[in-house]
Amino acid sequence: MTTASGALIAAQGLTVAQGERVVLRDVDFSITAGEIVTVVGPNGSGKSTLLKALIGALPARSGGVRRKAGLRLGYVPQGLRLDPSMPMSVGRFLNLPRRVSADARHMALAEAGAEGLEERPLTALSGGQFQRVLLARALLDRPELLILDEPTTGLDQPGQAAFYQRLEEVRNHLGCAVLMVSHELHVVMSASDRVVCVNGHICCEGHPEVVAQAEEYRALFGTGTGGALALYRHEHSHRHDTGHDMGHDAGCDHDHAHDHQHDHQHEETA
Repeated sequence: MTTASGALIAAQGLTVAQGERVVLRDVDFSITAGEIVTVVGPNGSGKSTLLKALIGALPARSGGVRRKAGLRLGYVPQGLRLDPSMPMSVGRFLNLPRRVSADARHMALAEAGAEGLEERPLTALSGGQFQRVLLARALLDRPELLILDEPTTGLDQPGQAAFYQRLEEVRNHLGCAVLMVSHELHVVMSASDRVVCVNGHICCEGHPEVVAQAEEYRALFGTGTGGALALYRHEHSHRHDTGHDMGHDAGCDHDHAHDHQHDHQHEETA
């Protein structure tokens, strides 16, 4: 199916289940060219499930997903475990599962900020270098939509910030959209054009500074002065019963308080 109105991917009424358990329900979502959209939410909230459903890796129980005809996707997984004894260079890795030209490899590595690494063994790379190589691999096909599932897990804060800055540069250069799941709230909020807060459904979404003030977001991630909220100290007069500034701020009908949890460590270290 193809999308209307210029969206690269659009979901309507999307419900996804694992066995009898509904993981996501009634999700309406779309992303257009050039957007950087970040999906946040507590563990088990359905963030990665949403990504997989959008690209067709998981079936919908109800509702559906439409994609632009011929949409080119690039995907950066949530880490990749390597056998430390595997003798594979970065260049060879980029040639899997099919060989690409030397020019394509060099261009992708340069765009990902991984110049000069082509001959290095994968197992000799730092965490940040390896993530950039994964990004380069995703860029080989010149994607219209780049999808990343918690791409900076295990990196320190400077490494996270540098990676997100690189993503913005990639977006600006290629004109692609970027859709990512992340827990690094202290840098995600500043790197994103739009933030989508998920907890079994879309609780709230919108511009980062609006989401940071949303009651639903604060119930999930707290109201401390560190982390994401420190980026947006000014107050908003946004009312959560109007539905004008956020697509899903009204009608969030379950208790979020029990999910108020692990992201405090990110707030405290920002």
